[in-house]
Amino acid sequence: MASDAELIGWSLTGDGEAFVEVVRRHEAAVGAYLARRAGREVAKDLLSEVWLAAFGSRGAYDRAFPDARPWLFGVARNTLRRHWRSLPAEEPLPAMADGWDPWPGVDERIDGAAALRIAVMGLRPAEREVLTLVVWEDLSVADAARALGIPAGSAYRYLHQARLTLRRAPGMLDLLTDLNTVKDSK
Repeated sequence: MASDAELIGWSLTGDGEAFVEVVRRHEAAVGAYLARRAGREVAKDLLSEVWLAAFGSRGAYDRAFPDARPWLFGVARNTLRRHWRSLPAEEPLPAMADGWDPWPGVDERIDGAAALRIAVMGLRPAEREVLTLVVWEDLSVADAARALGIPAGSAYRYLHQARLTLRRAPGMLDLLTDLNTVKDSK
């Protein structure tokens, strides 16, 4: 089976079906990424924008990486940013200054205990982004760094800090104890 990098290379030489295969491989994961951050209805619209942007920028893809999923999450993240910036000013959005943070709206939809929700909301945006890419999107820390366009060392540091913060958050010890009790009873 050809790698994503090979397929992207073939698509650049005129093989129309090669990029379609990349889309088939990653459509569910990228769609879920968008839905968790923007809601299902918006995600449907944004997904096509992601594929158009990815197709248009595929020449810049670093084919040293066989798996395109982290790159596609980066394209999806940029598409989300453009979407959030394009919304009317009266739409409730996080501040769009240098440190703008789209997560408060997403945090409200996180499924789970209130303690976890509050703890995750308390993370810095970079920590939350790395944590969710590793946990929700099942990326390695290095791939999360690629998706975010940051050094791998920074991603490891953000993930470590997020884990420490979550461990120390009020109510997390009880939640973890409850989870272990349920796990042990199975």
